[in-house]
Amino acid sequence: MSIDEATVAALGDRVLGPQHKGMPPDSWGRTVREFLATGPVLEQLQTPVLTIDRAAVATNIAVMAEWVRAAGVRLAPHGKTTMAPRLWADQLAAGAWGITLATIWQTQVARAFGVARVLLANALVDPVGLRWVAAETARDPDFEFLCLADSVETVTLMDAHLRAAPTAGRLRVLVELGGPHGRTGARTVEQAHAVARAIESSSRLTLAGVGGYEGALAHDRTEDGLRAVRDYLGELARLHRELAEAGSYPGAAIVTAGGSAYPDSVLDALAPLADEHGVYGVATTVVLRSGAYVIHDDGFYASVSPLARPHRANSLRSAMHGWARTLSRPEPGLALLDAGRRDLPFDSGLPIPQRIAGAGRASLTGATVSALNDQHAFLRLPVGAAPELPIGAVVRLGLSHPCTAFDKWRLIPVIDDADAGSPRVVDALHTFF
Repeated sequence: MSIDEATVAALGDRVLGPQHKGMPPDSWGRTVREFLATGPVLEQLQTPVLTIDRAAVATNIAVMAEWVRAAGVRLAPHGKTTMAPRLWADQLAAGAWGITLATIWQTQVARAFGVARVLLANALVDPVGLRWVAAETARDPDFEFLCLADSVETVTLMDAHLRAAPTAGRLRVLVELGGPHGRTGARTVEQAHAVARAIESSSRLTLAGVGGYEGALAHDRTEDGLRAVRDYLGELARLHRELAEAGSYPGAAIVTAGGSAYPDSVLDALAPLADEHGVYGVATTVVLRSGAYVIHDDGFYASVSPLARPHRANSLRSAMHGWARTLSRPEPGLALLDAGRRDLPFDSGLPIPQRIAGAGRASLTGATVSALNDQHAFLRLPVGAAPELPIGAVVRLGLSHPCTAFDKWRLIPVIDDADAGSPRVVDALHTFF
């Protein structure tokens, strides 16, 4: 599935300026391409700064692409994780079936870069957005767009808005099944059947499959958490089988689920449904929507992802790090760093001190970040512990949750190796939030 590589490549011609935090003043007025041609290294950037490790990203993309290929399913990575068209292009080049997005505005960004297939993992009831989709699919018949619906009311509203759009064709819609105390989604299979019947009766919608999200039902890999996920996915599979056996699908169907915490459970439950020849009465494509894997982390996903286990020959690894400078040592065991909530994620765990930057690369084992203010991190050091952390020293921080790291940066430097003594800056990712 395509993206316009020329439009993505043209991001390198954007001019740098003070709006790109972390970038040094001597880069301002140059294009990204011109700045990279100077051979910059990490030490030339201002702190605080978020960086992406090029080798780790390449590894993560390859690991996931091979995993879904071996399982016989397709991957539509969730693009809202990074909102970085360069990374979307790399994921599509590695075989991704399409890009998943969460809002119609994100979809419009994707279309600006030529993404040809979008799965909107949400209902679309905004009338402006529905009119835009109708116009865009009429303008470009090769553009494939799918979205979700979880209630009869949603279907009725979508149908009414599309009937008011003179260029509207039929919009492909998946019935969304939720789970108890989850997020969106019909709460029972029986309610989901009612949604499917409403779609079938619509003059502007086509029933294209079923979908959902298991990640809202658990937040760890305890047996209770995994059972909740498995039970939900079993109901999603049941819904698809019943719709197929009832002849509800007018053509091929899609079954989709999957965040980055339980993709193994998704494949266990749904991969057996994948069948291009239609054993269940309809040709079925199973689509995994994991997004965080491309960056991974040193926090939540490192603790929960089945693709981050030490015994795996090829494992996901964190591709993002924060770099913050020591501003103050006001009392023993306390250092204040120049990065805070405006710069680093904190919703799924505070940053993790890893080492002091530079040639020595001394470890910060035993150190913790106890709190973040808007522009400060409170770094707690064991009293008397080596190494010393002088004012001006830069600390590398492991981070948790890439979705809330990327949205704080318009431009993210890409380095060749975060473990090197003096990493080289080899690229820069533009984000669109």
